[in-house]
Amino acid sequence: MEQWQKNLWILWFGALVTSASFSMVVPFLPLFLPQLGVHRHAEFWSGAIYSVTFLTGALVSPYWGSLADKYGRKPMILRAGFSLCGVYLLTALVQNPYELLLLRALQGLLAGYIPGAIALVGTNTPQERVGYALSMMSTATAAGGILGPLVGGLISRLVGYRLSFVTAGCLVFLSALLVLFWVREDKFVPSATRSRIWTTMREAASNRTLRLVLFLTALTSFSVMTIEPVLPLYIAQVTGQGPNTALIAGIVFSLSGIASVLFAPRWGKWADRTGFRKVLLIGLIGGGIGNLLQIPFHNVYAFATMRFLYGVFFCAVFPALNGFVVQSTDATFRGRAFGLSQTANQVGNMVGPVVGGAIGGALGIHSVFAVTGVLLLCTLSVGWRGLNSAARVSSVRRAAAGRGDAGHSA
Repeated sequence: MEQWQKNLWILWFGALVTSASFSMVVPFLPLFLPQLGVHRHAEFWSGAIYSVTFLTGALVSPYWGSLADKYGRKPMILRAGFSLCGVYLLTALVQNPYELLLLRALQGLLAGYIPGAIALVGTNTPQERVGYALSMMSTATAAGGILGPLVGGLISRLVGYRLSFVTAGCLVFLSALLVLFWVREDKFVPSATRSRIWTTMREAASNRTLRLVLFLTALTSFSVMTIEPVLPLYIAQVTGQGPNTALIAGIVFSLSGIASVLFAPRWGKWADRTGFRKVLLIGLIGGGIGNLLQIPFHNVYAFATMRFLYGVFFCAVFPALNGFVVQSTDATFRGRAFGLSQTANQVGNMVGPVVGGAIGGALGIHSVFAVTGVLLLCTLSVGWRGLNSAARVSSVRRAAAGRGDAGHSA
């Protein structure tokens, strides 16, 4: 096995574990709060404790990306892995909601395992296999998002909520150890200096393709996350309130992730042959239309089928966006670029559920599916025009550079 393949599989496992450890607290987090003395305003505390990680992660991701470009992506992955282990172990000891809120904020501040892993894979994989490798990393985060709630719910049922946090910490510690001993970062050219965050943002703003990709990432994350708060409520409407409603909602919720695990590698291989732009646009078309087609179905089986088909196409989007980050940036800037991509993603993740819940409450649940579908199609329109324009500019620059090289050689 070549080193890039070894890196890919170890970091795939690490991304799976990290994603699962983050999502495994979702099933029991509201139920854990009464043990900490929260008996009023539980909804507020639950939302704040869940969202604060996205907020702090969005603020600090560019800083960790800058350090990654200066000192390497592997050290940043190790920093995030061992730090998250410590945070999870401390979370098992909290005695009040303020301590839990503080540690969840600290979790966001110290995160960075998955962006670092994606940057390392994207930089140390042969160019002709980058699409496949980034798609595999996408399947890891999707699979972690599916397995996390299932594992978290099972562990909390068997051993209690606090030991669930201990389990998450141990798993992240194991993934960091694997990286320490078996991942090698061969293609690393350190940046001359560690740039400040505002300098990083100015450099990113001057890169037309990267600027567009960051905007598309934020808009896509926002569009998808608008559906998160209302999907379980819609399943309850379709099936009727019953003892199995939560189970059915969990299964339907996970179908798009299952589709991602099955089909993202295929999209990645196709992107290696045809380019990321075509795959991105097809994914956005399928995602937008797939959301709109979920509106007419009031039978849970038909609705579940449409959720799966939506996932088949939409799983092409984020690997393609990550591919554009790799293609549009120099290796010395790539850590910062993925840090900014993580910030864009976190902003969408944070704002989307709030807007989706507000729209669903004001206009009804079906309106959220319509808004999500339209937003993804608008993202398609922006991406189509912007990437075409960026491709023309890049072509003109390459042609000018070629003429300049010919003149020098003459």
